Formats: sequence, structure tokens, C-alpha cells
Amino acid sequence: MTTLQSVPALGTRPASGSTVSSFKAVGRAETREQLSKATYDLLVIGGGILGISTAWHAAQSGLRVALVDAGDFAGATSSASSKLLHGGLRYLQTGAVKLVAENHFERRAVSRQVAPHLANPLTFYLPVYKGGPHGAAKLGAGVFAYSALSAFGDGVGHLLSPAKASADVPELRTDNLKAVAVYGDDQMNDARMALMTVRAAVEAGAVVLNHAEVTGLRFTKGRVTGADLKDRMDGEEFGVDARLVLNATGPWVDHLRKMEDPASAPSIRLSKGAHLVLKRTAPWKAALATPIDKYRITFALPWEDMLLLGTTDEEFEGDPADVRVTEADTAQILDEAAFSIRDQQLSRDLITYSFAGLRVLPGGPGDTSKAKRETVVTEGRGGMLSVAGGKWTTFRHIGRTVMKKLEQLPGHPLGNDFEPISELPGKMPLPGIANPRAVAHRLMVDGSSSGPRMTADTAKHLATHYGSLSFDIARLAVEDPALAERVHPDAPEIWAQVAYARDHEWAETADDVLRRRTTLTIRGLATDEIRAKVEDLLGEKN
Repeated sequence: MTTLQSVPALGTRPASGSTVSSFKAVGRAETREQLSKATYDLLVIGGGILGISTAWHAAQSGLRVALVDAGDFAGATSSASSKLLHGGLRYLQTGAVKLVAENHFERRAVSRQVAPHLANPLTFYLPVYKGGPHGAAKLGAGVFAYSALSAFGDGVGHLLSPAKASADVPELRTDNLKAVAVYGDDQMNDARMALMTVRAAVEAGAVVLNHAEVTGLRFTKGRVTGADLKDRMDGEEFGVDARLVLNATGPWVDHLRKMEDPASAPSIRLSKGAHLVLKRTAPWKAALATPIDKYRITFALPWEDMLLLGTTDEEFEGDPADVRVTEADTAQILDEAAFSIRDQQLSRDLITYSFAGLRVLPGGPGDTSKAKRETVVTEGRGGMLSVAGGKWTTFRHIGRTVMKKLEQLPGHPLGNDFEPISELPGKMPLPGIANPRAVAHRLMVDGSSSGPRMTADTAKHLATHYGSLSFDIARLAVEDPALAERVHPDAPEIWAQVAYARDHEWAETADDVLRRRTTLTIRGLATDEIRAKVEDLLGEKN
């Protein structure tokens, strides 16, 4: 069991080795110089969670690692998920018992030992309606088996009366409701989890740069040995040399493979998942997972004090950059949510934001909703490795899988220059690991003695998005009272988070801050005035 870090007072100096430190993101010009002058063991192209996790594990193994992305870290699919760490209840229907058990193992490791400050346990209610695709007995047995595969770590899956369920979820539709099956999983803020994994990779020695687009690959005697890049922030062109290149570009994986080999055949297909974010009309104590048909479930998740609805699952063709939530997506999500949610909670006036991401699936025929979320690692004609697929819950496992693939390649340019993944600590924690309740309490207590008292909602928000790193943000607010003010009166964020994102979390654009480092955009509060002020603060970057 990982020991959680102690919680220092704001006026005290952090203990040696604490993640509450003077960590600072290196400037872009300096980073480009580092990338240009060295030869790296591994260049990871793609800053989604698969690339980030691999960079983290590779740096921990002793490799010299570079990580680049054409956009922001977790700027596409990795910040457009359903925000769940879950075992995959629907996989039981296909008999994938081992897969569910493995997913549960990873889920528990992340939520309890790797990032307990970033993941939250969540109770799910699975309503059983008259005429629905599944009966109460079947779902009751299913959630019991699901909890058993999790070693009953989230309680015992069971059936609940409609009256008790409607007390916990006041907007639950009770007409023709026969029973409610109960099980447990976890949820997170995916963008925050990804950023903390980037920081873990950097603390292990990786050099990272976002908003850096690959314009071409470098070859030596037919092998891919690096990439040419263009900094999208200022147009500067530079290159990175590496002994091995990993293509972890998600929906763009085949685009990069064609840079390596123009004759390469498509290796993946894409499935679009759209979501809606709504204001809640009442507090929810549980999430809803409502069966739509034999295979699909629609979720209604209390998340960031809002309600997250989704998701769709349809094959997507075209430029991944063009993925959008359409009117048809919105109508489908609301219609499917109406199976179990009362109309007043589904008013379009309550929608604050919508987003869509692309699942990367192995190529082949069939319905995307029935396809396995497999991770595929392949080696191309020029020696470039490509990784695609997988799911958020198993991001650590995917990083280890790629590293094992490197170990198994005989005569590979990396040789034996890195520590075998099997010899690394099994459950390396992410930065800021701490008990979020203790952090929130400390923030409020210390705030009353060293400056304006921090409100309970801001303290909770910081504690559950930064862990013990919250104290770095609180110190900024103490030193500059203007940074202690809320960005918007209806959101818990304070301006110190914007300054922190600029100096410590590689934020370059207003969207980097408002969409992925804070929750202002998803709350529908990213006004033109706030956006302009964020851009002004970003312009003050040293």
C-alpha cells in the first residue's frame, strides 16, 4: 500500500523529496533546444494517455525520453471520455471474465494507490424497467459477479428497491420501474489525470512539448530515427533524433504510419462517442447506467457538480480533427437518457457543454458497440512502433505492455540499455498523492491564518484535482491576493490556478486552461471577458 504524503501547513517549508516543490515547466525555447541537441532513446509522438503513460514508464526505466504532441496534452480523445475507471460490466455478457478482473485490478490500483487524490468511488444504479432488455434476476446476478471480480472492494452487488433508489437519485423515472441493480466503480477528471501523468514523466526525466506538430519523419538507412517538427505557437522548426520512435497518435495513427510507409494499409477504425454536460436540478448520490439494448448502456453521471450524459457509439470516417457533437447526437443522448430520467432534468436549457471523442478500434467488420477495446502494438517497415486502442482504465497496463514489447524485440536499437519493466515498482504514485479530505481541511484552516479564508468548495476542488500540489497554488494566492479571487462566481476555480497552469502545467492557450486545466468551459462559464484575462495572464509567462 502506498503511503500518502503528509499535509504541510502553508507557512512551512516542504520536506525534502515532497512533491510540494519548486517544480517548474521548462520554457518552449529551452525545451526545443534540449530536443534538438540530444539523441533520445525513445521519441513518443502523441500526448494522449497512451503516449503519456508509455513516456512515464520508459523514463522510469532509465531511457532518455522525448514526448511531443501537435496539440495540447490530452487535447483530443483523452479528455473526451466518459470520465470512468471501470471494470466493464458489459464485458460479462460476452464471457470476458478475465478481462473484467484485470480491469478491476487496474481500476483499484489507480483509485487507491496511484492516484487516490484524482479518482473518486462512484455508486451506480442500473434500473430494471418492465419490458427492458434485461430482467432483474439476470442483472442482480450480473452485478454480484461483477463485484466478486473486484474482490468485493466496492461492496456486494445487489438489488435495491425503487423507493430507495429514487431517494438517492431524485430525477429517476419510476414508472414501470421493477428494481434497481447496484454496483461500484470509479470516476475521474480525465484531463487532470493525464496532466499529472505528464508531470510524473517529466519528474522521471522525460522532455515534453505540446503544440509541436510532426511535419516529417527522419530516416537513417531505411529506419525511422526521429522527426521534424514545427512549433505551432511561434512557427519555429526543429527536429528530434531518436533511436526508436513510438507512434501514439490515437485517431491519427495511420496518418503517421503513411509518413513511414506510403503503401501501408489502414490498421484501425474509429467510433465516435458524444457526451452532454448539464446543470443538475437536484443533488445526486449515485450514477445511472441504463440498458438501451442488449449491448449498449447510457450513463448519467454526477461529475464536477454537473450531470454528464452519454455516450453514442457510431463509426466515424473523415478527419479526426473534425469530430463534433451534432444535433442528431444531442437528440439521441437526450432521448436515451429519458428512459430513466425525468423530463425536467433533460431540458436543453440546462446544457452547458458538449464534446465528442474518437475510440480507436482494431480494423475489421462489425458493429463498433460490440468491438473489444483492444490495444494493438505493431512495428512498421521503418522500425517505428505504433500503439493504438485500449481504454483509460488500463492506461498503466498499456504503458507497461509497450515497454515489454521493447524488451522482446531482439537486436532492437535500444538493446539492454533500460531497466526491465518487471523490476520497476508495481504501483508508482502520481505527483500530489495525498488524502484529499485532509488537504481540503488544511487549506481552509491555514487560509484563515495566512490570508482570506478559502471557501469549502474551492478547497475541495483543489484537493481533488491537485492533491498536495494544492499548497503550491494556495501559496500563490497568499502572495498575490488578486490570484485568490474566483475566476467566475459560479465556479470553484481561482486565478492562482491559471498562473499555476501557465508556469507548471504547460498551458499555452486559453483553451488549454479553460477546457483541460480547469472546468470553466464545461460549466459554460468561459466568457469572452474571462478568456481575454486568461490570455493576458498567459502572456506574462517568463
